[in-house]
Amino acid sequence: MHATNSRGRSPAFLQPQNGNGHRSSGYVPGKVVPLRPPPPPKSQASAKCPPIRQEARASFAFSPEEQQAQGGSQKQKRHKNTFICFAITSFSFFVALAVILGISSKYAPDENCPDQNPRLRNWDPGQDSAKQVVIKQGDMFRLTSDATVNSIVIQDGGLLVFGDHKDGSRNITLRTRYILIKDGGALHIGAEKCRYASKATIALYGKSDEGESMPTFGKKFIGVEAGGTLELHGAQKASWTLLARTLHASGLTYGAYAFEKNFSRGLNVRVIDQDTAKILESERFDTHEYHNESRRLQEFLRVQDPGRIVAIAVGDSAAKSLLQGTIQMIQDRLGSKLIQGLGYRQAWALVGVINGGSTSCNESVRNYENHSSGGKALAQREFYTVDGQKFAVTAYSEWIEGVSLSGFRVEVVDGVKLHLLDDVSSWKPGDQIVVASTDYSMYQAEEFTLLPCPECSRFQVKVKETPQFLHMGEIIDGVDMRAEVGILTRNVVIQGEMEDSCYGENQCQFFDYDTFGGHVTIRKNFTSVHLSYVELKHMGQQQQLGRYPVHFHLCGDVDHRGGYRHRTSVDGLSIHHSFSRCITVHGTDGLLIKDTIGFDTLGHCFFLEDGVEQRNILFHNLGLLTKPGTLLPTDRNNSMCTTMRQKVFGNYIPVPATDCMAVSTFWIAHPNNNLINNAAAGSQDAGIWYLFHKEPTGESSGLKLLTKPELTPLGVFYNNRVHSSFKAGLFIDKGVKTTIASAADPREYLCLDNNARFRPHQDGDPEKPRVAALIDRLIAFKNNDHGAWVRGGDIVVQNSAFADNGIGLTFARTFPIRGFQIYDGPIHLTRCTFKKYVPTPDRYTSAIGFLMKNPWQITPRNNLSLVKFGPHVSLNVFFGKPGPWFEDCELDGDKNSIFHDTDGSVTGYKDAYVGRIDNYLIRHPSCVNVTKWNAVICSGSYAQVYVQTWSTQNLTMTITRDEYPSYPMVLRGINQKAAFPQYQPVIMLEKGYTIHWNGPAPKTVFLYLINFNKNDWIRVGLCYPSNAVFQITFGFLQRHNGSLSKMEDYEPVNSLEELQRKQSERKFYFDSGTGLLFLYLKAQGRRDGHSYCSSQGCERVRIQAATDSKETSNCMAKAYPQYYRKPSALKRMPAMLTKPCQGCGTRQVVFTSDPHKSYLPVQFQSPSKVETQRGDPSVISVNGTDFAFRSAGVFLLIVDACSVPFRLTEKKFFSLADVSPVGEYLKTGIPPRSVVLLSTRGEIKQLNISDSLIPLGLAKPAHLSNKGSTIFLGFSGNSKPSWTKLFTSPAGQGLGLLEQFIPLQLEEYGCPRIGAVRRRDLELLKQTSKAH
Repeated sequence: MHATNSRGRSPAFLQPQNGNGHRSSGYVPGKVVPLRPPPPPKSQASAKCPPIRQEARASFAFSPEEQQAQGGSQKQKRHKNTFICFAITSFSFFVALAVILGISSKYAPDENCPDQNPRLRNWDPGQDSAKQVVIKQGDMFRLTSDATVNSIVIQDGGLLVFGDHKDGSRNITLRTRYILIKDGGALHIGAEKCRYASKATIALYGKSDEGESMPTFGKKFIGVEAGGTLELHGAQKASWTLLARTLHASGLTYGAYAFEKNFSRGLNVRVIDQDTAKILESERFDTHEYHNESRRLQEFLRVQDPGRIVAIAVGDSAAKSLLQGTIQMIQDRLGSKLIQGLGYRQAWALVGVINGGSTSCNESVRNYENHSSGGKALAQREFYTVDGQKFAVTAYSEWIEGVSLSGFRVEVVDGVKLHLLDDVSSWKPGDQIVVASTDYSMYQAEEFTLLPCPECSRFQVKVKETPQFLHMGEIIDGVDMRAEVGILTRNVVIQGEMEDSCYGENQCQFFDYDTFGGHVTIRKNFTSVHLSYVELKHMGQQQQLGRYPVHFHLCGDVDHRGGYRHRTSVDGLSIHHSFSRCITVHGTDGLLIKDTIGFDTLGHCFFLEDGVEQRNILFHNLGLLTKPGTLLPTDRNNSMCTTMRQKVFGNYIPVPATDCMAVSTFWIAHPNNNLINNAAAGSQDAGIWYLFHKEPTGESSGLKLLTKPELTPLGVFYNNRVHSSFKAGLFIDKGVKTTIASAADPREYLCLDNNARFRPHQDGDPEKPRVAALIDRLIAFKNNDHGAWVRGGDIVVQNSAFADNGIGLTFARTFPIRGFQIYDGPIHLTRCTFKKYVPTPDRYTSAIGFLMKNPWQITPRNNLSLVKFGPHVSLNVFFGKPGPWFEDCELDGDKNSIFHDTDGSVTGYKDAYVGRIDNYLIRHPSCVNVTKWNAVICSGSYAQVYVQTWSTQNLTMTITRDEYPSYPMVLRGINQKAAFPQYQPVIMLEKGYTIHWNGPAPKTVFLYLINFNKNDWIRVGLCYPSNAVFQITFGFLQRHNGSLSKMEDYEPVNSLEELQRKQSERKFYFDSGTGLLFLYLKAQGRRDGHSYCSSQGCERVRIQAATDSKETSNCMAKAYPQYYRKPSALKRMPAMLTKPCQGCGTRQVVFTSDPHKSYLPVQFQSPSKVETQRGDPSVISVNGTDFAFRSAGVFLLIVDACSVPFRLTEKKFFSLADVSPVGEYLKTGIPPRSVVLLSTRGEIKQLNISDSLIPLGLAKPAHLSNKGSTIFLGFSGNSKPSWTKLFTSPAGQGLGLLEQFIPLQLEEYGCPRIGAVRRRDLELLKQTSKAH
């Protein structure tokens, strides 16, 4: 029996074609047969409904009436010559009838809607938690009502579809322990071309310690196995956007106000600014005891500006000394009617407006009786700010059991309005949204509920709750710090049903709430999976691997390469309040994750698991409030790390900083993935972390990778933003441990490991050329430690901005702040602008700095050029000093910190090197000390020698340059306790050095020539016992496989002079008198690009010494002064530059997350009265062009809002003596689609333009009398953009420097179309999709 719903008869639903038995090669989700009559059946057999596998060719079964009509039509054909007019009439009749029937049905059928398949039967399984449902071949069900069952298995061609109504009136909740879809089974809720309109909820119930656990999937799941189809498509919503105006804590610019005090005798008064709700004055007048206090109140009210809000509340008593003149002033200026009869200890409260009359006054009085006032005297009035925010002012006074209370409140009412960057008209009242933190703590993210807001534009919403924190909605200093705002509500919901508290084996020692949620798992060879605009909450299971909100498990290729014509995707999901990750991509390639939100989750959020996942695209996703979890060591925080020791070897105690503490919003375990337009808006550790597995891990172990991740070129990284994370916004470094815990390495499997360095090569082949990894358009701000930590070779960061991070960018609260931190290398920083790096007494703040407490090397190939420092940068460079945070500053990397200033833009000396002031290995007599930086600036050529020893733990090396024997450098070595410690000094070339030890000389020493160009050389003398015998060899070491080539032996010579003559040959000289073994290290190979070693390999000298001496090998006393040389400069110190750098700094003025939009930078310089008298100009700067004025009056610039970069259409100045025409000009003189920039100079007593500013963006007339300065940004046109603003200052004060960034050429301005806007992000999305 075929049941139909109110949609009437409808076309058959296309079953997925199954090219390989399970996987669909041609499936188009939601596709249905067009509504058309089939050809007449040739036989009874051909007229039958085909079986399910033939549904693509299904036709309608006609009713008898329809068959009769068709028969009539055939008769007409036989008699067409006679009855042609009648045939035409009949045809018209049937067409009209079809139209009428379509209209008369509840709504016409939609060929794209899965629930309109005529073969579906309405299904109502009822409420039976014991029922185990199997939907198999021939079962095609339409769920039409709420249901509870134990489980659902959909297999062998079975089909389950959620019923829907176009008007969204259905509300279906299906409760089940699990749903398993396999072998041709399919579950549909809506389709891509017919999105579900009603509310559909799948609630997964059950506890971890009850019920059956299914093989592979466990409990509480939706599982898709081979041949299964899962198509869930909710109503489309704008997934997330950015604030377009700052959302202030409490919803008011200057915050809410609350005050309450007992026995505050007299009249307590507050004056509130009617335009901003700011408390301007707070006074108490003891009019009970003192007449002078009454007179003071009278004068206080007399001088208040008209329009000011005044709130008054009696504390204790106020009437005894209240003079009649004061009473009259309160009546005249505030419109009070109750003040005249105020008696002893009467409770009285008033809220009024200066000169507003009695209609603006609200007041209340309560009599004092028996130590009580018989209730609260409460006065309240509501107002609007100039920004349109509604607020209430409340004053109250009362007696309670002999205690007098009085107080005030200023607070928002009827919701807080949010201004947003994008059209959010798809967001509806009752929806839940989240606003991200824009501070250092991710926990300042806040959830809100939307209220009805008929007055809101499509770029505005109103929220019910009052914000507790400040959320930035501005571009600050050219850096986009606007908070992300995401919609959490969807009409298709998958949720786990939760217990009230943690129970059983669910990590209750770390969580006091239930973490056993539901999960969705998709396995290999599914037919079709597409999830769009689905809400998943209370999903994920913390106590077991593989139980995540959405988990693609070992699916292989899920795009065209895997035979899927329609790429597998998740789009517009909202995953929130979940217990184990957001989306896990595990052994799966080519997945598209788009417009998805992951909020308030445990463990890595967007998680690429085993280090084999490639070609996945993450486009415009938002992750925020990513909290620690327990599953993997890298998920864990400090306490979890040290407590969970079940998988370590022996008694090993994990070290949180190096083993764990890496939880990240985006965990990218292979570089060949694409990240475009994503936002990581708050994680316990990192926003985006790229790490590099040495080999596949987890269930992918044993797979042979064609290329190693650390050698593979980076996929697309474009226009991502990271903020409010603790460790780093972006982290590119490290790997994970790929061996099981053992005595040799007791750490847990998959803990964080420092075993990988990203060094991408073409095709991942180390024999082929290096390939630069491009980080394009990264915005990083308010990250506690690092904006970005980037370590590896050939990594380019461009078009990027870093602001308010502990350390802006590292290549690799009272702590030192550095804009750019140098570590390891080589790095090249160019065209960078630094702003506002000013030290404080307890905090070093520098534009450029180095990693603190650094034991590792720093290469002299690090170089900076075209750098610009803003006027508020007082410390360009800082090398650190002993003390807090830097400790003793004596680690090897601290001492060898260095960089190359190629053009003098940092130091003023072109082609100079900058090192630490006490480093005499790099000095010469002409070097310039910069004590403030703790630095020295030198000319010269520099390289490094890596000195590696064997089996010499805790051995300290001293290296001395022959020209400065009194200033040796003592190096502790890297991995001092390891079997093979290494020392990495930076040295000046063409100089002599001696090396000494604080113990017996190591028997085996390797010397590596690092960053030597061909024919570069130094002479080195190593200290040994006088009876030592040597075997010295040279060879080229291939780092990728450890092989040696072109090996040669060194031969001894009889004198140092002979050695000097033969320095290009393999010779050595041992001076047994001083104990120094001399040899020349001279590079033979050519070094390419930024490589540390030559193109033939790393040039290495091995010294094998035979000696039985146990004495300390320190030859300093014997070596000098014998081998002392007078200091000299081989390269002259350049003259200091006298002209400012041309072309230095970034060419980009503003860095936003919507780079396809053009922003106009505007600055206002508004001096105070004192500065004006001093002659400082008032300035409006537009796109770097200054428009200054020095006369008192009103200055106006009119800019075309539709022209880029900018077009000034008018410039007008109204002098102080003639400001009256300004209002009329603002009303009638400004053309449509114009930006209005207004600034005043001097104190203008009456600036009567308030009404004229309303059409230009203000919500109400502003109070502009007696202002020191007024600045206004407005728009003339049919919209009110969020950037319209009014700034005022009190008399005598200026507004200082104000900066705003105004978007141009917006559609809502009414600008004429000038062609398609180029969207680089969409181009890259298309490009990366096609590439697969």
